[in-house]
Amino acid sequence: MKSYPYPCGRAGISYPYLPGLPVCQVYPKAALDRCFCESLNLSLSLSMECNFRCSSLFPPIPSSSLRVSSLPAILKLPAIGAEYGEGFETFRLDGPLKVDVDFLNDRMQESFLQRIRYAMKPDEAFGLIFSWDNVVADTGSLKLNAWRQLADEEGKDIPINGATQRSMLYAGADHVLHKVLCWESEESKLERLKSRLSQLYFENLLKLKAPVEGLKEWLDAVYTAGIPCALASSLDRTNLLGALHQMGLKKYFQAVVTEEDGMESIAHRFLSAAVKLDRKPSKCVVFEDDPRGITAAHNCTMMAVALIGAYPAYELEQADLAVASFSELSVINLRRLFAHKGSGFMDLQKQIIEKAPLKRKLTIDTFF
Repeated sequence: MKSYPYPCGRAGISYPYLPGLPVCQVYPKAALDRCFCESLNLSLSLSMECNFRCSSLFPPIPSSSLRVSSLPAILKLPAIGAEYGEGFETFRLDGPLKVDVDFLNDRMQESFLQRIRYAMKPDEAFGLIFSWDNVVADTGSLKLNAWRQLADEEGKDIPINGATQRSMLYAGADHVLHKVLCWESEESKLERLKSRLSQLYFENLLKLKAPVEGLKEWLDAVYTAGIPCALASSLDRTNLLGALHQMGLKKYFQAVVTEEDGMESIAHRFLSAAVKLDRKPSKCVVFEDDPRGITAAHNCTMMAVALIGAYPAYELEQADLAVASFSELSVINLRRLFAHKGSGFMDLQKQIIEKAPLKRKLTIDTFF
């Protein structure tokens, strides 16, 4: 079999029929897709191995080399996606292929040897997908600081109230600038403000040194149990890997979904992460803090664990499990998520036969 270099994002794969053109340029959405790898006669193990070794083939990215994205993707509000189970579009030699949720759950069944391994180590059958915003990093404070710095530069005032802050955190920059803060209405000035806001955000990202409280201890436990993890974000790959390296979390994530993957919705990012982890969506657990992300996870037939903080607990009721911090979690919680009947599902129980209550005999007394 002809050997191919690893698809490491910077160089890509050398396409057999188009020599010299990296696959990430010809087919940007499917460099690590299962169906795409099969169409090139590459085994999935090669695809996963290259994904695991991407970080080891290149030296760590210093923080000074982090680039500022020209497109403020982090300031846009992504769609939820997969409302009807639809997925993203990938490519094969015979043409485009639409990959949906049911397709992945059907095609990504465990092999015979995998089933034997998962029977001995059931935790490894799961895949964990972490959202970047407010789950891995406290990006809420980064966004608020960027808005405050932009207001100081422009000589504007930001109203101090909860509704405005929530809009700056969770709404798109167009909506905030035009509808909430009412700073500008001209398109050219709006683009300039959005570009500057993106630059300020990435400058604050360089100063990020610590992850969310309790996350590293939870990742240590998951890493020891052999459960693969993926990270989904709208950041570009360079900035994301650089931030992970600064926080000391790079070794815990075997796959990342970034802006370069071209996923158009939250659900598509989760599906792409499942493919990169080689786990079918129904065996994945998503860690989110946003109700929209929880809805996207359920649309993908994934379990959802909500992190209470950015949203109150009553807005996260649709999650399968809600916790205040990662310190409340244990690996056994993952098994219980898929048991569907609580912690006592596998416990031996005695069948209790209830005796029917005695029937009351009615007597009729006759009085003369």
